[in-house]
Amino acid sequence: MGGGTDIFIAIAVILLAVVSLIMTGARRRAVEQGFAQATDLCELTGITDIRALQDIFGPPTMNGVYQVSVERVEKERRPEGLLLSSDVLDICAILIAGGAIFISHPLSDLMLLLAAAYKAAGIVMATKLPPRV
Repeated sequence: MGGGTDIFIAIAVILLAVVSLIMTGARRRAVEQGFAQATDLCELTGITDIRALQDIFGPPTMNGVYQVSVERVEKERRPEGLLLSSDVLDICAILIAGGAIFISHPLSDLMLLLAAAYKAAGIVMATKLPPRV
């Protein structure tokens, strides 16, 4: 790829991964504090159907809050949840994109494309999440 294209893709991947890390942290904090709503649990687990979410975690309170632990959320995580909210994969994407800015090697281009594909798949999965109410 061209030098400008690599840098543009790398910066986009880094920004998307940082935003994902921030949002995942906020959603985990909501679960820890007992304020988890359906959208929080959907993103953390990868479950996109509200009815399936209620089958697994039980019904929410009258305020729409689910009383669930972080351990339970991690236990119920689906592969789709990794695309939406995996701190490890997001940090790897940041490291790969950062390295691709400074290292010019065919493997770095391939790794950058894989990191970009991971973030693009996360964006596609996010469109399947229920809207925040």
